[in-house]
Amino acid sequence: MSELVMPNDTNPQNNLMGGNLLRWMDIACAICAGKHTNRPVVTASVDNVAFGSPIRNGEVVTLEATVTRAFNTSLEIYVEATAATMQGANPRRTHHAYFTFVALDKDNGSPVAIPEIIPLTEIEEQRYAGAMRRRELRLVLAGRMKPDQASHLREIFGQ
Repeated sequence: MSELVMPNDTNPQNNLMGGNLLRWMDIACAICAGKHTNRPVVTASVDNVAFGSPIRNGEVVTLEATVTRAFNTSLEIYVEATAATMQGANPRRTHHAYFTFVALDKDNGSPVAIPEIIPLTEIEEQRYAGAMRRRELRLVLAGRMKPDQASHLREIFGQ
């Protein structure tokens, strides 16, 4: 997905406002999640947003979203933003984040089971493996899991 940064998208420093970028990231991730699940989806969480270099008025932002892992009714999406001139010159990675979505039943809106993914490349395998730790961290921080139940997180610390 690509967006052209217009004057109404920018702050007084002539840079893209973070909230606008987050909105575009959410849309790109929702499209990705909806394609994977073939269901309506809703955003459950956003974490690890890394704001890199500023994106200037007149630049083109390209967002690439991929499913990192599917759980029972939720899935994690990694999104990366790059910016470049309208002609494609000077491309650079500017931001990235992880979003979590929940797939919904089309009729009653309740969460439904979704298909698993199979990582194929080395980076997909790394993101797939890390997704369980990120999920546990989200659940612990939200108070939905006790820290001593986060077995994948404990592995990092040798416990």
